[in-house]
Amino acid sequence: MSDTKLNYIAGAWVAGDSEIENRNPSDVTDLVGMFTQARADQLDLAIEKAHAAQREWAAYGLERKQAVLNAIGTEMMARAEELGTLLSREEGKPLAEGKGEVYRAGQFFTYYAAECLRQIGENADSVRDGIEIDVRREPVGLVAIISPWNFPTATASWKIAPALCYGNAVIWKPANMTPASAVALTEIIAKQDIPDGLFSLVMGAGGAIGQRLVESDGVNAVSFTGSVPVGRGIAATAIGNFTKVQLEMGSKNAFAIMDDADLDLAVTLSLGGAFGGTGQKCTASSRLVVHEAVHDAFVEKLVAGAQAMKVGHALETGTQIGPVVSEQQLSENLAYVDLGKSEGAELACGGVRLDMPHDGFYMSPGVFLGTNNAMRINREEMFAPLTSVIKVGSYDEALSVVNDTKFGLTSGIVTKSLARANHFRRNAQTGVVTINLPTAGTDYHVPFGGRGDSSYGPREQGKAAAEFYTTVKTAYISAGTPD
Repeated sequence: MSDTKLNYIAGAWVAGDSEIENRNPSDVTDLVGMFTQARADQLDLAIEKAHAAQREWAAYGLERKQAVLNAIGTEMMARAEELGTLLSREEGKPLAEGKGEVYRAGQFFTYYAAECLRQIGENADSVRDGIEIDVRREPVGLVAIISPWNFPTATASWKIAPALCYGNAVIWKPANMTPASAVALTEIIAKQDIPDGLFSLVMGAGGAIGQRLVESDGVNAVSFTGSVPVGRGIAATAIGNFTKVQLEMGSKNAFAIMDDADLDLAVTLSLGGAFGGTGQKCTASSRLVVHEAVHDAFVEKLVAGAQAMKVGHALETGTQIGPVVSEQQLSENLAYVDLGKSEGAELACGGVRLDMPHDGFYMSPGVFLGTNNAMRINREEMFAPLTSVIKVGSYDEALSVVNDTKFGLTSGIVTKSLARANHFRRNAQTGVVTINLPTAGTDYHVPFGGRGDSSYGPREQGKAAAEFYTTVKTAYISAGTPD
């Protein structure tokens, strides 16, 4: 196991009893590496050591913590091309997206480095004479972070950075499909001025290591991004210990194109929103709700645009859509294509496995026409390069279709009407709303999260992150009377 990448536990790189292969979905003959799997006793050690390390870290001066987070973010940005290439190689997203993800992840750390200095409490006079009140936030303690494979560096970073900023310890269990990016980020964090045990990386299966992590009464909070069924299971388990939870889960995002829309803009935004990252985004535009007055013209341009997109190896110049992440994911995607057809939808283009020069999991972007909001392809998250067009007769019908879902992460509209845009912004029942912008793409300094089955618990990112990663203490002080 000398070439196997190790877990980082309690300040040391350690091997487990087993290992897994990590192969490039663009070319399965390319072995990215071998990665050890943590044992239960190693996870228990990480939890045990984290508490003392957290108390030490919380006592660090603000500028000392700031320097740590700033160093992590600065190195990530400086190495964005190298680490982005690694990310694209193991996950399959086009190289430009991989490099952009790493750079943006670095910005999360530098943002929260600055937030280290902005942790300012509140004070008030009591309703009782001679008493003053001090309100401030303190670390929640040990945070378990369980991150997904589709944004292996960015999603983890927007959890790890605020956790450390607000004085917590972290145990990170990344997705087993993208361990190389996890090890690379951990190597950067491990060499910083932090106590041994403050940050641990435990790679392993969700049903084993992940489950044991959320079951532990030594964990004070769990931040998870992934599927709804797994999120429900985590919530049900965590409540037994009254563990704080933050869950980002599924979506079925709708993008409304109105009769006054700039169609070229609408098509560009729809293609990027639906097929960027091979459709493997929780913010993907998987339902295109189109006004009947522009439906035919929009569809013609959309299908032509989808057919023109270049599917290829993630690291090749000009690739717009890389492979899906795995053989299993590809099989699930193709099953949704068959389901859509069986429901009566017309597959206007794509939706098939592609034979390519490299042996990978390639799929052409697919567009369903003639769909309605009752179809399963418009109710369930597909996580695929597939999108459905739903024709509507009015703005009111469009808004109704947008809101007719159990999810509520993002939604968007393309319109030239300020009144319509304003009404949509106020009445779309999603945590994120976009106007003349794609449903995918968010900033790191403002809250992110959804409603319904999309999210549970406090928002992520920006100053809103403090709500999850801290706990509030209210102190009453009587100074007595002066002599």
